[in-house]
Amino acid sequence: MPKSLPEVFVSNSAIASYVSKKLKTRELRKLGSRVYTTNLKEKPEVLIRRHAWFLVEELFPGAVIADRTALEHRPAADGAIFIVSSKKRPVVLPGLSIHPRKGRAHLPEDKPFMEGLFLSCPARAYLENMRKSRPGKERVARTLSRKEIEEKLDALLRSAGPEALLALRDEARRIAKLLGAQKEWKALDALIGTLLGTRKAPLASPVGLARLRGEPYDPKRLDLFQKLYETLSVTPTVIRTIAHEGMALPFFEAYFSNFIEGTEFEVEEAARIIFEGKIPKGRPADAHDIIGTYQIVSDVKEMRRVPKDVDELILFLKRRHAHLMQGRPEMEPGEFKTVANRAGSTLFVAPDLVEGTLRQGFKWFQGLQTPFQRAVYMMFLIAEVHPFSDGNGRCARLMMNAELIAGGQARIIIPTIFRNNYLVALKSLTHNGKAEPLIRVLDFAQEYTCRIDWSDFKRAKKMLVETNAFEDANQGELKNVRLILP
Repeated sequence: MPKSLPEVFVSNSAIASYVSKKLKTRELRKLGSRVYTTNLKEKPEVLIRRHAWFLVEELFPGAVIADRTALEHRPAADGAIFIVSSKKRPVVLPGLSIHPRKGRAHLPEDKPFMEGLFLSCPARAYLENMRKSRPGKERVARTLSRKEIEEKLDALLRSAGPEALLALRDEARRIAKLLGAQKEWKALDALIGTLLGTRKAPLASPVGLARLRGEPYDPKRLDLFQKLYETLSVTPTVIRTIAHEGMALPFFEAYFSNFIEGTEFEVEEAARIIFEGKIPKGRPADAHDIIGTYQIVSDVKEMRRVPKDVDELILFLKRRHAHLMQGRPEMEPGEFKTVANRAGSTLFVAPDLVEGTLRQGFKWFQGLQTPFQRAVYMMFLIAEVHPFSDGNGRCARLMMNAELIAGGQARIIIPTIFRNNYLVALKSLTHNGKAEPLIRVLDFAQEYTCRIDWSDFKRAKKMLVETNAFEDANQGELKNVRLILP
């Protein structure tokens, strides 16, 4: 008899009597036909899902993970797993159902999975998913819909480029006869060709249709934009105004916005650059960055211009970026990027998806009502797409404040000490889909901005110093120094 049993196991003739005894003494629980557990506390469906692939392996040795499961790489929403196996009878367990079908045993291209299973190679998976199927009364369809297949192919195209689709198509052509899937191969060939722009097959998915129009976009980013829109729509906003900005507020807006991006000057040196035109030797490009930013944010007429439609959005973006980055011709001022860019672990929208993603994202923007809501959304839209080779953060904050100024509201500055709060909140939405931190951070920053007396340059600077605005963000965290409200 076994000295110990795993948490979930499949009984056999060798241990059947032992299992029977343990059941009588309530040291085991039965989860399904021949399936037992030593865990007497957790819910059966939790245990089953945790050991799903082990159970498939034990109950259907040598099976091929197939159909929708081969492309989704997990049980379906209703717990269904689809396989190719010589066994015919499905197995239904709490939270999981395993559905075998007849078909070709594993091919050399199929990958070993776990210890006794095989995973359909991508070409096989796509070919077999091209077969239409209907959902059962209590489960999802065995294969993906045409819309879902298009979305997955478009995702592959976005992430790995045309070469990946061409390689997939070549392998599918080679194995189609082995699978008896010549008809499915023709349909897949036409679909891939259409996504690559060489064929004209009917498409079913929004992302596919957008690519056909020449406006491909990043659907994952649209999910984030929708999340932010929904959160902003139910978030009460406070109306905040500033009686007199003078020259101080746009100066410090430009100063801090550049400092965040690594263009660092002492305040006095920045003032000489902006107000006296004294360009420091060895740093002409940095000087022009801060001059260009100030010229835009201090121009109230320009800052009151906000896009009424997506074409104006693209026009304003390119025009402002061209002015902002005029000192860096190598960064192609006013032109969308042609090379992918990233910051840390964040890979931004691919160059060929920039305009389409902006166009799709702008649709959510149009549904927002208050200047603060529109400002937050606009900032994140530009920051998340990252449409240019450089200057994206400054453009995003500039466009944010234009929405506020056009709506008669106080603009937002992000002091140096507050840099990490701002960036962490952005990442929280980008990576975790949490919009609330970004809204809170910008709400606090706007309140802070409102409490500074901007009518006098020296008085404004004194208040900024007293509230820790110029402190280094990383050093501030170590010393427990934070931005404080005046």
